Amino acid sequence: MTPIAAFVLGASAINHRVMVERQIRRVLVVTAHPDDVDFGAAGTVANWTDDGVYVAYCIITDGDAGGFDPDVARSNIAGIRQREQCAAAKELGVSDVVFLSYPDGRLESTLALRRDISREIRRFTPDVVLCQSPARDFERVYASHPDHLAAGEATMCAVYPDARNPFTFTELMDQGFEPHSARQVWIMGGPTPNRYVDTTHQFERKLAALHCHESQHSDPEGMATRVREWNSSVAKVGGLPEGRLAESFRVVDTA
Repeated sequence: MTPIAAFVLGASAINHRVMVERQIRRVLVVTAHPDDVDFGAAGTVANWTDDGVYVAYCIITDGDAGGFDPDVARSNIAGIRQREQCAAAKELGVSDVVFLSYPDGRLESTLALRRDISREIRRFTPDVVLCQSPARDFERVYASHPDHLAAGEATMCAVYPDARNPFTFTELMDQGFEPHSARQVWIMGGPTPNRYVDTTHQFERKLAALHCHESQHSDPEGMATRVREWNSSVAKVGGLPEGRLAESFRVVDTA
């Protein structure tokens, strides 16, 4: 096993002790849209892949409600966004990207979606599942897109109990996907983070991944500035030294 990078405990810890996370070999990232992982967790993903952790992506929607250019045909957007996400993943050392191709903007936490995410959890057998928050954050509402909330809820249901229960979605067993229990869930974009990850040295890679999503950014320089300011404020909340950048998560033990 390869130990991952050091992490800083939540802001409630008085001395903000540095700790080494339990050894992690495999991570599955589940998000609603192409580019969600790059905004919320690209630096953390880069930390993991640098440490030899195998990271795979499961992108639920096809992203066809995105984009800013009205001259680009709607029928082309899904393919464009899939290519952009694969290019962004490559910037972070991720080559395994699965698209479930649910329609963008209409996502619901259905039994079918829970089954499809459970299948990917059983396929990839991750130690950690990284997903979006099922809880709305009224302090930062942009992270609480309805698709994000639905993706977070369905993923949490898939982690517990669906993916680990042999008597849930028995058709998956018939297809050869054995039950699997992830040890932890890392939730991004939620209102109550308890883990702050120093991603300062990965910020240029995070920007490189975000810049791959050309169809989404009419002002790339402005986007980069906003992301830097956001990650700087996260680092301050997490108690990191001045000048550092960070991403935050709610880490939940699910073993």
